[in-house]
Amino acid sequence: MKPRLLLAMTLISLATGCASTGINTVIAPPAVEAEHNHSHAISSAVEPKRYNETLNPHQTEHPNVMGFNDLHIQAIRHLKPDVFSADDPKLHAIVHHHCKAYDDGTLVCLMFSNGMKDQDKPMGFEYIITTAQYNTLPAKEKHYWHYHKTEVGRACATFPDLSKAEAEKILPAIHETYGKVVYFQKPEDKFPLGEPYVMIVQDMPDVKEAK
Repeated sequence: MKPRLLLAMTLISLATGCASTGINTVIAPPAVEAEHNHSHAISSAVEPKRYNETLNPHQTEHPNVMGFNDLHIQAIRHLKPDVFSADDPKLHAIVHHHCKAYDDGTLVCLMFSNGMKDQDKPMGFEYIITTAQYNTLPAKEKHYWHYHKTEVGRACATFPDLSKAEAEKILPAIHETYGKVVYFQKPEDKFPLGEPYVMIVQDMPDVKEAK
């Protein structure tokens, strides 16, 4: 029993010593603490709360755009038409692609009908891979992907956030990629209804450039 008693007393002594040390090092002079609190209050008053603190607790690590502004592409012929006709308004509607580029050469583009303002919600996404990655896909899968060297022109795609020189520089790289478009919501619906679907972009009829 004596060894256990001695060990218990030693642990209590060490714990007391750590607590004392922590108190001595943490407590600051009242004037310094008051000054810190005053500065913090001013900072809180000046900086508006841009995020929902309940639903986005990691707002510092994950800003609202989450990197999906690396590249902004506007394209037509990216909405499923109600009538399979070049005159269907949905084929002429611009779909905003807000894309995040990844280190493996892929991109994921959130798709919006009106852009990516604060309250805009995505209705689908386009997953983009390189030609080399496309060539590794099973034959049955390849039908779901469209070749951008062909489809960029058919979609009248533009890069609104880039200068003409910047767009011309990036276009060759975009041409050698393939995209797969997946929708989980129609633009006219308030909520996602029914099953998600893959849109076969290359099967859409050709249309004239949107005005």
